[in-house]
Amino acid sequence: MNYNTLDPDQCEFVVIADQGDIPNGERLFVEIDGDAIVVFNIGGTFFAIADVCSHDDGPLGDGEIDGHEVSCPRHGARFDVRTGETTRYPAVESIDAYPTRVNADGEIELGLPLEA
Repeated sequence: MNYNTLDPDQCEFVVIADQGDIPNGERLFVEIDGDAIVVFNIGGTFFAIADVCSHDDGPLGDGEIDGHEVSCPRHGARFDVRTGETTRYPAVESIDAYPTRVNADGEIELGLPLEA
């Protein structure tokens, strides 16, 4: 699900790192409530997606970045890191994408949907 479309009031934001911990072009792997998530810094903007390829449940975060797409290192499926949408086969299902923001203290916050 693309949680980026949620109103910020529908999310709980948790601090995951300092802004300087993820230099431009780098990524950070985090686990929150048992969910593996990878956070990318692309041109100074942070994007967070599930660290799992929807094609075969393999890890996605170690894949190569090209623009705003990450390719699965196992079979080459591609996903847009901004939305989690698949952009190339063999994956056909999107993956979760999470909102991020940088607070006044320079900390990266990741938005998790509030439980209903």
